[in-house]
Amino acid sequence: MSDSRFADLSADPALASPLPGSDPLPLPPAAEVVATPPPGAGLGRIHARRLRDIYRSAGWPCQDLVEVELLAAGMVQRLQDAQGRESLRVTDAGITLLAETLLKNRAALSQHQALEERVAREMQRAGRIVWRGLSLRAQVPGVAEEDPQRWCIAKPDVFSIRNTTVEHYVEPIVHEIKVRRADLLGDLRRPAKRAAYLHMSSECWYVLGYDGRGRCIAAPEEVPLECGVMVYDGSRLSVARPAPRRAMALPFATWMALAKASPLPRQGEDQGLLAPCDDADDCAAL
Repeated sequence: MSDSRFADLSADPALASPLPGSDPLPLPPAAEVVATPPPGAGLGRIHARRLRDIYRSAGWPCQDLVEVELLAAGMVQRLQDAQGRESLRVTDAGITLLAETLLKNRAALSQHQALEERVAREMQRAGRIVWRGLSLRAQVPGVAEEDPQRWCIAKPDVFSIRNTTVEHYVEPIVHEIKVRRADLLGDLRRPAKRAAYLHMSSECWYVLGYDGRGRCIAAPEEVPLECGVMVYDGSRLSVARPAPRRAMALPFATWMALAKASPLPRQGEDQGLLAPCDDADDCAAL
């Protein structure tokens, strides 16, 4: 025989609830873990450039949005002197960001220089005379169609001509090296730079490298049709799209610039050390 005093209390809904007539209390939700972004996240090249300017200057504020973002990220801090004048100081986090940017730029520069050297050597193997680091005057169209043409200074990465004695056979070629997509896109937004290269060459090529994931930084279709495209996959150069060839005679100003510059020496052409003359007669014969 069961005793009613020990009956199951859960059978009574009123007794099973925390409060008579109310639903059971829900469990509290699990606490969300919000990942804290690393210092400098969301900051780009313009922020790194401004941070470098502040570090190299007296730190006078510009009071623009770039400065606001640097302050919010903790890259700089505001200081006030006894006269109430405000200045900016780069924090330790900002110094760390500058150092990381410097390492990235050095890595990209060394990659750019290596590809530049590779293209120059390939042009030499083709029997061409090669220059690097030239500064050449070129004529480009004006800003508007009715504006007259203007002069600018173009600096092609690799400039080469055929080794010939006939002026109309020199076929000058410009190779522009790109190993970073941002650099390429910035270049493509400057048609005047491309026009300067076309003014001084019969062919203009863009040489595209690979990024850290093993992908080409751009598709050949992204480069304008007046330029050819080469791709370097880390081991060999391949032609993705040939460059249109135009008849071209070098201007006299370009010839003068080439005469003042030194072409890239061929490998193995360096003069060896002179041997000492042991015999006086041999020295006299020289």
